[in-house]
Amino acid sequence: MRTIGVVTVARSDYGIYLPILCRLQDDPDLRLSLIVSGMHLSPEFGLTVKEIEADGFDITERVEMLLSSDTPEGVAKSMGLGLLGFAQLFGRWRPDILLVLGDRFEMHAAALASLPFKIPVAHIHGGESTEGAIDEALRHSITKMSHLHFVTTDLYRRRVIGMGEEPWRVMVSGAPGLDNLHRLDLLDRNELEKRFGFDFNRPLLLATYHPVTLDYERTPEQMEELFAAIDEVDANVIFTYPNADTRGRQIIQLVEEYGARNGRVWVGANLGTQVYLSLMNHVTAMVGNSSSGIIEAASFKLPVVNIGSRQRGRVRERNVIDVDCRRAEIKDGLERAMSKAFRAGLDDLVNPYGDGHAAPKIISRLKEIKLDEKLILKRFNDVDNDGDWNK
Repeated sequence: MRTIGVVTVARSDYGIYLPILCRLQDDPDLRLSLIVSGMHLSPEFGLTVKEIEADGFDITERVEMLLSSDTPEGVAKSMGLGLLGFAQLFGRWRPDILLVLGDRFEMHAAALASLPFKIPVAHIHGGESTEGAIDEALRHSITKMSHLHFVTTDLYRRRVIGMGEEPWRVMVSGAPGLDNLHRLDLLDRNELEKRFGFDFNRPLLLATYHPVTLDYERTPEQMEELFAAIDEVDANVIFTYPNADTRGRQIIQLVEEYGARNGRVWVGANLGTQVYLSLMNHVTAMVGNSSSGIIEAASFKLPVVNIGSRQRGRVRERNVIDVDCRRAEIKDGLERAMSKAFRAGLDDLVNPYGDGHAAPKIISRLKEIKLDEKLILKRFNDVDNDGDWNK
């Protein structure tokens, strides 16, 4: 039986993983070994390891690595602790394949620690771009440490191959987070109204603002601009917590203070995948800089006001309105997104990230790939003079 070690470090990647985890758990030819780390183990970020346990998954290992600090020094030290923790783990136990996702520094630590142990690494969501965050460099670094790649669009496949990866290693699977739309029973409007105390017949915004880690010094100013814009539109707001990046805890404090003085704002650390997707199905618009506004929102034909540079470079559909982090631009974007005319223009929208059937493709590839020298010994794939990819 082949053992697939899956690394999850935050609520964001766990929700994306869920369709894959369920299939791994049910497959008689594969053994799921779940490695939990990062924000999952932090009370500050909702101790979301409890959600994993409540979903019925056995946790194989826990790797503590987060310091209670979101300064650049604190993040760098957490990266070092993660490298040590995963090295100790792989020293006593190794999966047949290590599955990692995305671009988090905690995920990078797991991939880096696996290198000396010659563990085959499979990476989901490579080739994407987030120009405003250190995640950009971390994602591409994970790509070069990985042996298999599950990308979400043809463009991202070309990018990964352009980084020197052999084409046979790169599969367009689509975004596995979209599989949740077929797997989960979404909550109806009445259930959501009881949970959040808002009248869903009134305009409602779903807001998440993550640190722009290559511009973290301006975090207080950015949040002030966002709050000022929200104050000028007629809508209730559900705010979710940001990631544990540089200045993430500062954003949490500012959002909590804003919610405490504003009766039309609800603030929560963790909503869970089912509730979050249910909200996307019923809110008027999204605002902030979350990747969910780029990837999942299109499946709901949901208008999104995407702020700043954090998601710049990602493929997006016309439901996304890109604005700078200035109150006037954010306000104009919100008013446009909340208009009936804009929403009506999204009726024929097709999500470029797939149709919600990524997990079966990923599982099939993990089962059939030969765990041999060819997989481990990587060759750099050059582009010839005509611009074609060598096969």
